[in-house]
Amino acid sequence: MADLDLVNRDPNNINDHLKVAFEDILAEPEGIRSMDCVWSNSYRCFNCCKDICYMIHTLFFGICIAMEWGQEFAQIAFIHIWYITPFFKVLEINCGCLKKVYGMCVHCCLDPCCEACGLLFQAFKK
Repeated sequence: MADLDLVNRDPNNINDHLKVAFEDILAEPEGIRSMDCVWSNSYRCFNCCKDICYMIHTLFFGICIAMEWGQEFAQIAFIHIWYITPFFKVLEINCGCLKKVYGMCVHCCLDPCCEACGLLFQAFKK
């Protein structure tokens, strides 16, 4: 098992769409400005509240939700290993047999017709 990276917690960038900064949410266009102290304190409050709320939610719910997702993916793995993959193998075996039967029927029915047409058109040589 690989070591847990506590610095880069999204090495595959699967949650890049969640990178939200103050500037992505609030912006004042030219001509409409709040006081600088309001703007800078809003920036601090936004980031502080976002960080604290995330910490509280992960503290109370993170471990339980991680357990739930672990159970979900374990169940998916179980179903694939014990049901779906063997079922596909059964289909592969049975369809291979049906393919042979179908091929024999096609050859039995169509080969004589195709040979007859070939002999018929063989007479029209240049």
